[in-house]
Amino acid sequence: MIVIIKKKKVIRMTLIILAIGMMSLITNYSVSCFNNKQEPFHKGNKENSNHVAITCNVDWGNEYIDTMLETLKEENVKITFMVTGRWADKYPDILMKIKADGHEIGNHGYKHTDYSKLDYKSNYDEIQKSKKIIENIIKEDTKFFEPPSGYYSENTVKAAVDLNYIPIKWTLDTIDWKYKDNPDKIVQRIKSKDMEDSGIILMHPTKATSQALKSIIETIRNNGYEVGCLSDIFDM
Repeated sequence: MIVIIKKKKVIRMTLIILAIGMMSLITNYSVSCFNNKQEPFHKGNKENSNHVAITCNVDWGNEYIDTMLETLKEENVKITFMVTGRWADKYPDILMKIKADGHEIGNHGYKHTDYSKLDYKSNYDEIQKSKKIIENIIKEDTKFFEPPSGYYSENTVKAAVDLNYIPIKWTLDTIDWKYKDNPDKIVQRIKSKDMEDSGIILMHPTKATSQALKSIIETIRNNGYEVGCLSDIFDM
């Protein structure tokens, strides 16, 4: 009888140790997804990708998207459009046009609000709501999430990872929302910064961006890199 009790204890302890080990592996995997610092990636994790990715955050600016798509097609470049769920819900035809041109679609949250001020559940609900809307339209999974305005907390990153997203920000911000009528300023800003392998350049659909896009692509190429989307700079 005593032997049986000891065996039961050994089995119970073994199961507990295995459970703790599994939880540790899951935690370590999640943490590794955001650089061990509970932060989004500011650049890709693929070594020697020879690419710089462009992300275009869309919650407004519809009138400039066609011009940008034309330039991207002329230059044979595919980028990542990070769209909000509310925008996608309102303009599914534009979203499908972007997808039809071969561009990658990412999740920019449901609406443009400060996610750093939301608790975990609110972050999760916002990201998931956007995910469902976008994926229902494009009929494929989205892989990347970028918080609006780059505002995030640990809750934001954890919610994104729990929804199987790679959370990202950017390496270089064009600040085109500020220089929306000054394409030269945007180009000068890009040229004044050092390009990084697997770097991420952030832009929006503004008048100045649509005018500067060709020069931005040229600048990236002149630095020895190909222009691409987020999937080109991440090992997934």
